[in-house]
Amino acid sequence: MHDLTATTALGGTTAEVRDFEGLRISECPDWALASLASRLGREDEVAAAAQALLGAALPGVGACAGDGPVTAFWIGPEQWMLEAPHGSHEDLAARIKAAMGDAGSVTEQTDGWVRFDLEGAGCHQVLELMCNADTRRMDSPAATRTAIAHQSCFLIRRAERHFSVIGPRSSAQSLHHGLIEAAYSAL
Repeated sequence: MHDLTATTALGGTTAEVRDFEGLRISECPDWALASLASRLGREDEVAAAAQALLGAALPGVGACAGDGPVTAFWIGPEQWMLEAPHGSHEDLAARIKAAMGDAGSVTEQTDGWVRFDLEGAGCHQVLELMCNADTRRMDSPAATRTAIAHQSCFLIRRAERHFSVIGPRSSAQSLHHGLIEAAYSAL
């Protein structure tokens, strides 16, 4: 079949964007994701390969790193999620695997997750209703795992007034609904 139409996690042909006073919530379907885990005893090899790929050292607990289109955030001991623009890095997992060789385990994650970006002065107010992360004290950039709308999500602070919520794609509608309801309540 050659007449298929791609849809976003929310089921649209274009990304959903909602504007509120002081806040924009945007569905971000154009990101590639892959997970990376160091194999036992191969941590130094993974670190060196990642340094070359990212232009920065792999991040530690609660941190993000990357000097270019590919960035990484810590998800567990010797485990990271790497992200890049889908348009230029659709094959992100293959690129990471090529860089790591057999020193690291790489898994394609793009279609397993949904990303919503919150931008504007109202970010903190909405996130304070949604999760237990202290967003006002998070460094920039930084990442944490927290529950949002009763789901385990990654929360990334990209800038002072820019956060990304990355949650399970299968729960995209529920996560989006929770963010919208919190925005109506907070703003």
